[in-house]
Amino acid sequence: MSFSADDFRLMARALQLAERGLWTTSPNPRVGCVLVRAGEIVGEGWHEKAGEPHAEVHALRMAGEKAKGATAYVTLEPCSHHGRTPPCAEGLIAAGVSRVVAAMTDPNPLVAGKGMALLQAAGIETTSGVLENEARELNIGFVSRMMRGRPWLRLKAAASLDGKTALNNGVSQWITGPAARRDGHAWRARACAILTGIGTVRDDDPQLSVRDVETTRQPLRVVVDSLLEISLTARILQDAPVLIAGAIDNPEKSAKLRAAGHIVEILPNAAGKVDLKALLELLSRRGINEVHAEAGCKLNGSLLREGLVDELLLYLAPCLIGDAANGLFNLPELTSLADKQRLQIRDLRQLGEDIRLIARFP
Repeated sequence: MSFSADDFRLMARALQLAERGLWTTSPNPRVGCVLVRAGEIVGEGWHEKAGEPHAEVHALRMAGEKAKGATAYVTLEPCSHHGRTPPCAEGLIAAGVSRVVAAMTDPNPLVAGKGMALLQAAGIETTSGVLENEARELNIGFVSRMMRGRPWLRLKAAASLDGKTALNNGVSQWITGPAARRDGHAWRARACAILTGIGTVRDDDPQLSVRDVETTRQPLRVVVDSLLEISLTARILQDAPVLIAGAIDNPEKSAKLRAAGHIVEILPNAAGKVDLKALLELLSRRGINEVHAEAGCKLNGSLLREGLVDELLLYLAPCLIGDAANGLFNLPELTSLADKQRLQIRDLRQLGEDIRLIARFP
């Protein structure tokens, strides 16, 4: 299938619109729509929040009668099922559009080609695949949840150039500068959940909320705490419900946490620790698309060993801390370099004095 320069240009505009919902659409995907007739944009819209009108509805309202005979550029296949809102495919049919161009097919089994089939049955020309990779990246967590049954997990860490995250006495604030910390908060803001371990809660007493950037919602915070050791006075528990994942139940502690509005889930694995894969699957069922992990070397290592990390978000500060300091990941010793875990660097840039590196496992 060949696409015109206009197809690419107008889909790029639809993706720009979709990105406006980066922090607000969860658990729904981020979607943008552009309606074009006779070379003129007659309607635009993006999905802003779950339960509210989808991108196509906003664009159709803006276009009015001009939608008839128009081409719709949509970053995700129009939905064909009744959810909290009516099917967008039916709305496009009723408006009389003549062509629908989608960046990608919807991975949601409730849609998955049915939207395009509905449009085709109504005599509307359809095509997909324009800027598909860009559209998939924008909704990488939603795609992961639909296709793998677990969220996309991004592991964030800040370290010195010698790979150390904290002094041996636990002091870690601040290795990186304000620009890197602000960027880290932006990544927190786009996530649906922030994951940490009881060691980080105990040692740092963090809030793990979004503070350095504006946001209309706070991600769900999740604490891996096998023995339910978390203090009821921990700062992370003070301002919103937190999900605590344990391995061994403590009925008295669980009751107190639940009475304070928190969620307690007991998910043991064979070793008596929290089953991290089961935890991610549970978060998926709760509509969590992207998980942002900020933890210590033990939980970081466990997530890596179990193959649950999709992306590393690593901030490196131009300093050296020394060999006795704490490292990034608690991983087993290798006896052969052939066993090293390879990564693909996706982005590398400087933020203030620090370097930000984004890498994925091939």
